[in-house]
Amino acid sequence: MIDDSKTIRRTAETLLTKEGCEVFTAVDGFDALSKIADHQPDIVFVDIMSRVSTATRPVRSSSTTRSSGRSPVIMLSSKDGLFDRARGRIVGSEHYLTKPFTKDELLGAIEAHVGK
Repeated sequence: MIDDSKTIRRTAETLLTKEGCEVFTAVDGFDALSKIADHQPDIVFVDIMSRVSTATRPVRSSSTTRSSGRSPVIMLSSKDGLFDRARGRIVGSEHYLTKPFTKDELLGAIEAHVGK
């Protein structure tokens, strides 16, 4: 979970940990790149509106799973317009969630792109 908001990171971590997920959080893209290299996550959530989103391309190109190619990148945004969703696709995201998100939305994104 890459987001400059401590609240978003903690919320996601709490929700997903309760579901049995191992969660790594990062404040910015540089922190994220090292954690992705160390932990090889199955999925990456990135805030599109913050300075973190500038790291999406390096995150996308460096994120690999244990068993196959790249980790899916899910964009998070407080905006839900067509332009905002298009921006997420342009920078390489597979999915787009609007903040505040629910546990079901987070789990749905994981299930859609990684499986149960």
